[in-house]
Amino acid sequence: MSMSIGSHASAFTLPSQPGTPVDVGAIIGKEKVVLLFIPLAFSPVCTVEMCHFRDHWSDWTRLGCKVFAVSVDSPFTVAKFREIERIPFPVLSDFNKDVSRLYGSLHEDLKGLKGVSKRSVFVIDASGTVKYAWVSEDPGVQVDFAAIESAVKAC
Repeated sequence: MSMSIGSHASAFTLPSQPGTPVDVGAIIGKEKVVLLFIPLAFSPVCTVEMCHFRDHWSDWTRLGCKVFAVSVDSPFTVAKFREIERIPFPVLSDFNKDVSRLYGSLHEDLKGLKGVSKRSVFVIDASGTVKYAWVSEDPGVQVDFAAIESAVKAC
């Protein structure tokens, strides 16, 4: 299964650090949400993506959306990544790969690595409907920041 434009976004809860679950499902259907699936914390393209959101954080907050990043890295790794890069929004650990698979954002095999998130973006409106969906097979391709912003503005 995968999320596509017009789908009702699936609810989920994932940890942002060991023992700290974040219930994204409690927000979906109530507020605008941007979900950013990243292949691996600390990798070059992922770091640039997260730092772009950090550096333009005031723009994203003005748009009234909640932003969450999702990675298959462990809760320890995502917490350290968020701390080191000063990321102002939750970076969630999908260590068991359930949410990445649910959203159609999982490489079963990426250059010999089993079960890595695909670089993906989903913009979900306040009713819980996916309004923008972008999934890349190539982890080296950066997200289109302007397209994400336009999708959030259109919600």
